[in-house]
Amino acid sequence: MRPGKKPTRQKEEKEFSKDPSSKRKRIVAENDSPTTRLNKYIAQSGVCSRREADELIKSGRIKVNSKVITEMGYQVKAGDKVYNGKKLLSKERLVYILINKPKDFITTTDDPQERKTVMHLVAKACDERIYPVGRLDRNTTGVLLLTNDGELSKKLTHPSHQIGKVYQIELNKPIEEEHFNQIKEGIELEDGLIKVDDIAIIDESNLVLGIEIHSGKNRIVRRIFESFGYDVLKLDRVMFAGLTKKDLSRGKWRFLKDREIVKLKYLK
Repeated sequence: MRPGKKPTRQKEEKEFSKDPSSKRKRIVAENDSPTTRLNKYIAQSGVCSRREADELIKSGRIKVNSKVITEMGYQVKAGDKVYNGKKLLSKERLVYILINKPKDFITTTDDPQERKTVMHLVAKACDERIYPVGRLDRNTTGVLLLTNDGELSKKLTHPSHQIGKVYQIELNKPIEEEHFNQIKEGIELEDGLIKVDDIAIIDESNLVLGIEIHSGKNRIVRRIFESFGYDVLKLDRVMFAGLTKKDLSRGKWRFLKDREIVKLKYLK
């Protein structure tokens, strides 16, 4: 460019586009007013999954500010107030906490009998309201996930996704070979046929076994062995949806790592 000659507008725009810092500023400017898809906003409020949020929207229960919204894909802007009926929803930070549940804690958010719940273990973990994903009975120990991500919770507990769980069991007497083989092949309980994914004897006494199962039926592992006359002395969930209690002592908790969250969300 010759001295004294002003750059053309085209030249200025071209030079601006080559400047990385300018490009970043332009991107920030474009995102000054971020929006969130309405069903995602509802799911992130902890009410339900995104699919269930679609049904709420269709039913006419959702208002943004004072207007009923039935439009799929509606975008919520910063400052908008979203209501489910008369309840104001707030978009929360999504929290994922893994605990190694001890014995004698019940898997519920509160208890009228004032027994110890798993919520006591994570009382100071976060300000958001989190909930257990599925249940472990009072005497069962091991891996338990808590979150306010309604969509993920629904996915991990719905039978169609067949989320794997691994348990270690200690029986009151050695398991008989016939019973072991029957469990391996599948057994009929009062609520239908139950098939395990895998079962193995862990020690020489035939008292301790490992079992992998995807069924989420109530007390299913205990009921399998009780149907053959065994008492389950100890039941410990060592894996849930690929999450383990490695380096997590009994009664302790930790936040999930980013890679663990991503893996959960992409489980089929």
